[in-house]
Amino acid sequence: MATSTPRGALSLAATLLTATIALYMALVAFGNITDFGTNQQFVRHVLAMDTTFKDEDLMWRAVTSQGLQDAAYVGIIVWETVAALVLIYGSWLWARRDDLRARRMSTYGLLMVMLLFGAGFIAIGGEWFSMWQSEDWNGLDAATRIFLFSGVVLIVNQLSAPRAQPPAS
Repeated sequence: MATSTPRGALSLAATLLTATIALYMALVAFGNITDFGTNQQFVRHVLAMDTTFKDEDLMWRAVTSQGLQDAAYVGIIVWETVAALVLIYGSWLWARRDDLRARRMSTYGLLMVMLLFGAGFIAIGGEWFSMWQSEDWNGLDAATRIFLFSGVVLIVNQLSAPRAQPPAS
């Protein structure tokens, strides 16, 4: 429920930072949809592990089926789009001062972003598919940057929660 109390600095920060991540994710999803081929090549090379050290103990992990590679890429785009929509909705709720629902939606959206970039790109892409070994197709720096920024925004969202009052003694 919306309140008419004055906006605190942390709520304003949560609003603006959530909207920033929402904008970023919307632009990423839009770019991947309208320029499908660019990052499609990134996903294909990472999954194929064709620019890694080609260690025979690791190469069994490679996914060389273009159908599976493209399915993974479409899944990433769908995830990005849903995360953007959830964050846009969370930003709208923050702007309406519906802080409880805004915090919940923003948390869901931010966790989606952190799962994509943390579990998806850093853990699975970076370690399982050895993306760190590639000079040409290494997205770990960008993934780490977005993961950390989203984590900071998540913290700000949680800090803006009202404090529980200790029970009266």
